[in-house]
Amino acid sequence: MLSGATGEGRDQVPRTSRSTAFGVDIGGSGIKGAVVDLEKGDLATERIKYLTPNPSSPRLVAEVVARLVEQAGWTGELGATFPAVIQHGVAKTAANVDKSWIGTDVDKVLTDSTHCDVTVLNDADAAGIAEARFGAAKDVDGVVILLTFGTGIGSALLLDGQLVPNTELGHLELDGHDAETKASSAAKDNEGLSYKHWAKRVQRYLRHVENLFTPDLFVVGGGVSRNAEKWVPLLELNTPVKPAQLLNNAGIVGAAMAAHEKFTE
Repeated sequence: MLSGATGEGRDQVPRTSRSTAFGVDIGGSGIKGAVVDLEKGDLATERIKYLTPNPSSPRLVAEVVARLVEQAGWTGELGATFPAVIQHGVAKTAANVDKSWIGTDVDKVLTDSTHCDVTVLNDADAAGIAEARFGAAKDVDGVVILLTFGTGIGSALLLDGQLVPNTELGHLELDGHDAETKASSAAKDNEGLSYKHWAKRVQRYLRHVENLFTPDLFVVGGGVSRNAEKWVPLLELNTPVKPAQLLNNAGIVGAAMAAHEKFTE
């Protein structure tokens, strides 16, 4: 049984155009989607959201995505983010979703359930694409690294605005630990850390990434980026750091962009 839907499907526009595509952001707690205006990098319709089913198996998640797309009245190009390493449409890992997704052709599962032309990509990669086109990394040449601080640390690596997919920089080993276990926003919350104390951990982590990649810009996202003024100024790095601009819409926008670009190549 599906529950937790928000948004009004009757206001959605059941059509496709050269300047729109549908984006779906699949997460461990929620699945949300909307039609995206690809020229503005913004939502063209109200966002619809459902709770992620429990268990978050391929069948149940696909049913939710199909229900969401049906409610929107959408047919056509559809991009979907997924919290996993995605290689040629297949999930190689599974973060915060059921482990039965590992080895599953996510593209095919969602294409079969929605009857749309589906493109699936990692959630942080989608955010990186959106920020490079419309957000904090717009018109930035060279190496840009987007890092999303949440339950873990997601990453997207861009070179001259082009995505290098499936980086997993949150899993770099640092001081004998998986970096995200110490520097994610979940670690901050779970340990009751102040922004000042947590920023020291983020500083240590970003310095390590900086030494490995020598980026031209860091973009920091995730829910904690809403309070960027409380911790970003505390960082002392050679690389500029900007808060992400698209926030909760970045995954939806980036997924829609990826789908549109795939089917217009």
